[in-house]
Amino acid sequence: MDRDSQPPTESRTASVVELAQKLIRRPSRAGIDDYGPVLGVLEDWLTAHRLPHRRLRDDAGSVVGLLVELAGGRPGPWWTLDACVDTAPYGDESAWSFPPDSGDIVDGWLLGRGSADSKLAAALFCHIAADLAPHAETLRGGLAVLLDVDEHTGGFGGARAYLADPHTTRPAGVMIGYPGMDEVVVGGRGLWRATISVHAPAGHSGSRKSVVGAISRAAHLVRLLDEAQLPSTETDSGFPLPPKLSVTAFHSGQGFSVTPDRADLNVDVRTTPGFDTQDAETLVRAAVARLDAELPAPAPTGITPVASWPPFRLTENEQPAAVLLHAAAEAGLTVRAKTAGPSNIGNLLAGEGIPATAGFGVPYQGLHGTDERAHLADLPTVYAIYRQAALNLLDG
Repeated sequence: MDRDSQPPTESRTASVVELAQKLIRRPSRAGIDDYGPVLGVLEDWLTAHRLPHRRLRDDAGSVVGLLVELAGGRPGPWWTLDACVDTAPYGDESAWSFPPDSGDIVDGWLLGRGSADSKLAAALFCHIAADLAPHAETLRGGLAVLLDVDEHTGGFGGARAYLADPHTTRPAGVMIGYPGMDEVVVGGRGLWRATISVHAPAGHSGSRKSVVGAISRAAHLVRLLDEAQLPSTETDSGFPLPPKLSVTAFHSGQGFSVTPDRADLNVDVRTTPGFDTQDAETLVRAAVARLDAELPAPAPTGITPVASWPPFRLTENEQPAAVLLHAAAEAGLTVRAKTAGPSNIGNLLAGEGIPATAGFGVPYQGLHGTDERAHLADLPTVYAIYRQAALNLLDG
């Protein structure tokens, strides 16, 4: 087997694009569309290429992904390529200059929702598995390809089902196919999320009696949270990003004549090694305690934590970051290691003690926005880099 990082043949690249086009043309918006059609495209392709695969299900029995497993002929660790095939919603379709499920190629761009995140990567990873399959006996450990259809919900059901499956081998590391040519994402901030319920007496907006309603109390809490002091740098841990707090939802009231007795907020705190989930919760509880002291109400303000992920960061010498950065350098690219602000599936994996890279791929535009597209000129290079990285890992 030729182990040099050479670009794939033109026919191989065309096949990757063809599969990606079929996937884009099967809408798979998270929580909106039926995932059956997009999974059917993948299952037909994997069956035609004789790649062993199976569906992954969550505790309720819903399909949350596909798993391809390629066992090597020699002992060694398993490694995973991961790409989601569910997508963000379309948003305002009238703002798009082409149909969101286009799949067409115009001026070298693959058009449509999922072209960047991450149906092109899913097609690429399937082809790498097919490329390595005839030579599996020479490889150490094994290669899994995880195709998640519960990623954009934030539930990451495919990854959770994969890690919980007693029939799978726990991976030594994961490479996630988020796009972007200039960086290998080796880390990300964590998060602590909670809903907050603010209470107050209900009243008539026209009453002579003045009432501090739930909306006014909640607005005061938002000000307290906005004014909360978070560390501006990570002097101890060396983490390159500071923590961040955002109020991301506010729901209360109905109509005009009633002062509501409840308002609900969503609070999202992005955490770092120097400001962890316990610090985030302590900060929010302090703001809530101050609210209840300054503007008392019949019931205390309630806090319900809903999610918590740790931050993660690999050094450039840790796998699989090291092998991906090396393969990119060998291909002549200048690629930097980056710690991302947004959290991603790498945080979930970090919580399980599994190292991950969370992005390297083709250039893109409009991810999660209008006119999403992926540029195809560099696809052969990206293919070759991931192929070589996988080979190096599977060679031990």
